[in-house]
This record gives sequence, structure tokens and C-alpha cells, in this order.
Amino acid sequence: MHQMTIGGKPVPVAGTFDVTDPATGEPFAQAPDCTPDQLDHAMNTAAEAFRTWRRDDRTRREALRGAADALEAAIGRLAPLLTAEQGKPLKDARSEIAGAVVWLRYYADLELPREIVQDDARGHAEIVRRPLGVVAAITPWNFPVTLAMWKIAPALRAGNTVVVKPSPYTPLTTLALGELLQEVLPPGVLNVISGRDPLGALMTTHPVPRKISFTGSTATGRRVAAAAADDLKRVTLELGGNDPAIVLDDADPEQIADRLFWAAFRNNGQVCLAVKRVYAPEHLHADLVEALAARARSVRVDAGTAEGAQLGPLNNRPQFDRVTDLVADALRQGALAAAGGAPLDRPGYFYQPTVLTGLTDGTRIVDEEQFGPALPVIAYRDLADAVERANASPYGLTASVWSPDLDRAGQVAAELEAGQVSVNVHGLGVRPDLPFGGHKWSGLGVENGPWGLYGFTDLQVLTRPAQP
Repeated sequence: MHQMTIGGKPVPVAGTFDVTDPATGEPFAQAPDCTPDQLDHAMNTAAEAFRTWRRDDRTRREALRGAADALEAAIGRLAPLLTAEQGKPLKDARSEIAGAVVWLRYYADLELPREIVQDDARGHAEIVRRPLGVVAAITPWNFPVTLAMWKIAPALRAGNTVVVKPSPYTPLTTLALGELLQEVLPPGVLNVISGRDPLGALMTTHPVPRKISFTGSTATGRRVAAAAADDLKRVTLELGGNDPAIVLDDADPEQIADRLFWAAFRNNGQVCLAVKRVYAPEHLHADLVEALAARARSVRVDAGTAEGAQLGPLNNRPQFDRVTDLVADALRQGALAAAGGAPLDRPGYFYQPTVLTGLTDGTRIVDEEQFGPALPVIAYRDLADAVERANASPYGLTASVWSPDLDRAGQVAAELEAGQVSVNVHGLGVRPDLPFGGHKWSGLGVENGPWGLYGFTDLQVLTRPAQP
């Protein structure tokens, strides 16, 4: 069993909880259940390590490079564990861990400059960015390694120390990451704990952390923000989305279908920035639905360890039940399933890739975030109306516009209310050097790039008289 890492050492296990293989629906491992005393120990250890870690920029950069090398060497060992607990195909698990390596190397090389705003006969003034202290990082189950590294890499680069808690659905690979990096990072710099509720709430209200970095649902994000506000903790919240794709009237359904399909169904739709609803002009609607449905029918859905599997199971029972309920509700409201429309008849949390038609706004699966392999395609007559409907959502994470006329598509994209809008792709702007964050209910603050790094710092102005 993988253990928690606190102060660079494994921690004795006081209690455990089951971890379920989503391909079978049965427990296959146990993870340690962090006690309140162990949480205090992790926070206090991180606070003590901060005193030294914050002072040496060069050491931090070298440590991140060493962490990247260690993680890269362990991809072959960690990927099967990620597949077992998350469900994604093995090749996708390897790709996820490789992406975390990229993030570590990017931040190791990123400068954190001092900004001189005055240096003359009247005096000297500069602005520096100081680390905050201990960061509490709370991560989700869809991309447990990648999204943990979105927090760990910039937080450590800025000089903070970290206590990270993965989702109880997917704790094992993150625990293994903590075990791996205890050989590379100084003791107490990165602490990895795991546990069931209310561990996340206890982290958020704990007096030690000065920042909470959370990725998860909007409902939980609200509770995190409210709890953090009492102690004026800094927060970054990467929350839900109901991401629209608008197809313009000059698009070729067959040419865009592959990209649009995978933008919606990658990782079984369990992607915060996945396409969640498609608006298509009436004269293209039927052809686009059929092109998407043909791809949905051809995809191989199987256990992540199966040869040739393209999609695995949904990660957990509550999410499986939610997708099942949303699709059933849509069908009761008169929608038609051009492909899929029901779970697969086998053990585990497998659901058929589903393309729905005959829907409009006001249906739950159009208005809410399904976070699963079910895509509604909605017909429109007037482009301005489609843009208005796309913007009517309380979410604003990502969006896309599809057309061979790039100038026209760019003009439409500029009207959409989202943190990232793409033309003829969706979500490919997720890179370590670009900011990622949502508008409205989709979050507070941004991750990635220098902007994400700055979110783990406070500004300090230093002034002094001019040199004699």
C-alpha cells in the first residue's frame, strides 16, 4: 500500500479507505486515511521547511529539474497505477504523466524577475514577488497527476511549500509521486496526504496555509472560497464549465467531425474544458450529427488495460449515475440518441459514447455540466442568437468557433464569454506558457504561465535612498 509522505518520510497508516477500479466497480487497493493530527503534522512540517526553501532560488530550480527527471524515469511504473484507479487507457495515462514532466521543466526555467521602477538621484524602488508560505493543493480525479503538477510546480518555483491532497477516488498515483519525489526534494517541501471527507474542508480552514489552490466542482469551490475568506487566505479556483462549440454555416461537417468529437469525448468527456454542447446551423445540423454519431459508434470502449481501448469507464459511481440520469432525462424530454444513449451491459462504470439531437436550451444536459460521454447538438437559425445562447450559461471556461473563414470565426470568437476561445480546435491552448482560468462560475484566478506563478506570490515594494 502506498503511504503518505510528510517531511520527506513515509507516515504510519492509522486507517484506510478503499480505492475502486472503475473498470470493475470493485475495490482493488486501500489508501491511508489522514487523521487530524497527521494533517497538523503535514502543515507544521511544511511551514518549517518554508523557512529555508524560500531563500535559495537556484536550489529550487535545480530541485524541479531533478523532480522532472525522476518523474520521467518512472512513467512506465506509474502509468498502470493511474489507469487502475482512474480508468483511462494506458497510453493516455502515460501521456498525462509526461505532461507533468513538461510542467516541471517549464517552471524550473521560468524567471521570477525583480522589477526596478526607479533608480536615479532621488532614490531606488523595486518590486519583488515573495512566496506566500504553505500552499494547500486540493486536486480532482479526472487528471490527478497533471492537475496536481499545475499547482505543485509553480508553487515550489515561487518558494512556497506544499501540502497536496488528491481526490479519494484517485489517491494512489499522487501518493506514489510523493514517495518518488522525497528522494529529490528537501524534507517537508512537498507533503502528500490522502483521505475522505472532511479532509479537504479541514485543509481549507487550517490556520497554517496562506493559499488554497483547488480544482473541482463549482459547488465545492464556493465552499472553499467561503472557508478561505474567514482567514483571508489567497485562493485559485479552477471550477466547472459548460463549454460551447459554435459551428458556422460555411463549415464542412465531415472535415471538422474528428476534431470536434475528440474535443468532446477525450477522457470520456471528463475534462473541465471539453466541448459540452454544440450549436450547428439548421442546414448542417443533420450531417454534423451523423458525422459525430458515426465516430461515437466506431470508438472502442474498454478497460484501460485492453489493447486498442480508446475510451475507458467513467471514473466513479456518482459520475456514472449522473451521466445516466442526464441522458435519461433528455430522452424523456423528446431527445433522440443518434448514437449511444445507455450504459454498456458489463461490470464497471462504462457508458456508450452518446450523441443527442432534438434538444434545445432549457434541457438539463444542455444547461448543466455533464462531465461525461454525452454530447447534445443543437440547431440554430440565427448566428447572433446562437452566440447569445452560448453566453447565457453561468459558466465561462472555454469555447470554440468552427469555420474555414478564420477572420469571420475570429470575430465570433471575440463575442464569446470564456477564459479561452479557440478557432477550429478546442482546448489546445492548454500549455504551460498560457494562462488558464474561467470567467463567471468557472473560477477565480488563473493557472499556468508566469501569471499562474504570480498567483503563488505577494508583491512587496522595496525602497531606499539614492546611493551617495
